Amino acid sequence: MSERVPMTKAGEASLREELKRLKSEDRPRVIAAISDAREHGDLKENAEYHAAREQQSFIEGRIQEIEGKLAAAQVIDVTAMENSGRVIFGTTVHLLNVDTDEQVVYKIVGEDEADIKEGKISVSSPIARALVGKSEDDVVAVRVPSGTVEYEIEQVEYV
Repeated sequence: MSERVPMTKAGEASLREELKRLKSEDRPRVIAAISDAREHGDLKENAEYHAAREQQSFIEGRIQEIEGKLAAAQVIDVTAMENSGRVIFGTTVHLLNVDTDEQVVYKIVGEDEADIKEGKISVSSPIARALVGKSEDDVVAVRVPSGTVEYEIEQVEYV
């Protein structure tokens, strides 16, 4: 994985916390469950053993995935940058739907941090791709499944 993975400081902290929990809590618990299940005899017909092994496989896979992402991480802290009014990774963007006058606020974040309910959109999403590089007061056309939506960029925050 030679390609850099952009993420915010909060996203990096969240992944590190999950990694710590997986290694210090979840992994030892599953190892103990496997050991317990082994003591119950025949492993071929032991559902507890197979469930614990499956859970161990998931945990080990997730640990590898997180370690890979952290190794390739490019942590971007927009709070340390001067606000130029341009939309970049990590900025919070206040938008006005030109047709409906509906206002929305999105923070452009990395893939793992995206959560539309919290107003966090992935940098690779169509709306983020349309916004990046634009400035306050620009009107941006975003292609959506139902057609095209035009947004005016009202404010760009580096928070």
